[in-house]
Amino acid sequence: MDVDVRYARSGDLRIAYATFGDGPGDLVFVPGFVSHIENWWEAAAPARFFQRIASFCRLIMFDKRGTGMSDPFTGVPTLEDRIDDVRAVMDAVDSSSAFFCGLSEGGPMSILYSATYPDRTRGLILIGSTARILAEPPDYPYGWTRPALDAFLEELSESWGQGGLMNLFLPSFADDERARRLWARYQRMGGTPGTARALMEANARIDVRDVLAHIQVPTLVIHRTDERVLPVAHARYLAEHIPDARFLEQPGDDHLPWLGDADGVLDAIEEFVTGSRHQVDEHRVLATVLFTDIVDSTGRAAEAGDRRWRELLDAHDEIGAREVGRFRGRRVKTLGDGMLAVFEGPARGVHCAEAVRDAITDLGVEIRAGLHVGECELRGDDIGGLAVHIGARVAGLAAPGEILVSRTVRDLVAGSGIRFADRGEHKLRGVPDSWPLYAVAS
Repeated sequence: MDVDVRYARSGDLRIAYATFGDGPGDLVFVPGFVSHIENWWEAAAPARFFQRIASFCRLIMFDKRGTGMSDPFTGVPTLEDRIDDVRAVMDAVDSSSAFFCGLSEGGPMSILYSATYPDRTRGLILIGSTARILAEPPDYPYGWTRPALDAFLEELSESWGQGGLMNLFLPSFADDERARRLWARYQRMGGTPGTARALMEANARIDVRDVLAHIQVPTLVIHRTDERVLPVAHARYLAEHIPDARFLEQPGDDHLPWLGDADGVLDAIEEFVTGSRHQVDEHRVLATVLFTDIVDSTGRAAEAGDRRWRELLDAHDEIGAREVGRFRGRRVKTLGDGMLAVFEGPARGVHCAEAVRDAITDLGVEIRAGLHVGECELRGDDIGGLAVHIGARVAGLAAPGEILVSRTVRDLVAGSGIRFADRGEHKLRGVPDSWPLYAVAS
């Protein structure tokens, strides 16, 4: 297969991508933690796998930032960064909507994309994937323990580029010397040992469990029964918590879908992709909600007087509009002494709240802020839904100068460098259950 690699601009970076086939629909393949587009076509098994997909759709492949042929990246990219890269690639190939096929760690990224952009997602395919890697008893006992992850990371560091970890990723070929050489080359071309370790450490902090209920596109979950990287319980959890998800459990223990019964996987994907399109409600999207308000606004208004207070509110509104725009959000409305804004990613929302808080201090006042990620209803220029109520309640519990977030926000910004302090569990007025809240640490 001739691999015509091109580059899409995502911010200051260039993301390597290539397309294959010219079928009536698009499928974006979202790889695991490292990849190399050209290298996949050098080995018979993955080349056959991808060629079959390209026979019934246009296959869009890319290397994530910092891996393969894409630009290097300082630090560890967040899910938001990676989603930006996907959008850049889709725009570059003029794809308005596509199926997303997420392999392994590519699953959480595909999950978040499909919930955030249901209008650009035709369907979701999760292969050998998970909502969370680490175990969190008693709610999520299926994942790796921290000691097991540490042992894995140590082995990764020592054997990367030499064909290590075959016993986990492709155990049926563990004694095949030619397969080992190909696997070693794939590792070296995908990323350095340091890159691979940093990405795996960051991936272990990802948790998209709270997003699953908000997926409104058709979903197919595929997993091998004796999978060693991520036990099948991870996939069963996904299938149980994603509305109307289909689940295909296959015999076998290889993590990579082009090994073992690859035809069974491909048959399921082709049937899923070439069926009729499911209609999504484009008025419901996953979004980050930010509320801010001025602390003790009534008292400050009385002290300042009407004219001075009006001037202060105007300056406050200008700061809010400027910072929301800078972090690519949308200010839904002002609220007298505060504002409501929405963002496509939680890290941008947190950074915007920090910028507004810091700029407002020059006016001699303080704000409090609250953020939550959830499903919102689009009502013209306004938004509604339970997520909006939760965001408002979280903001109401924040101390002066504090930015308070829900656990969903904390989990989704893993790898961003944002630090949090635990503020315990709280009852939110009018909202069921207790909610763990976290303050953004300065």
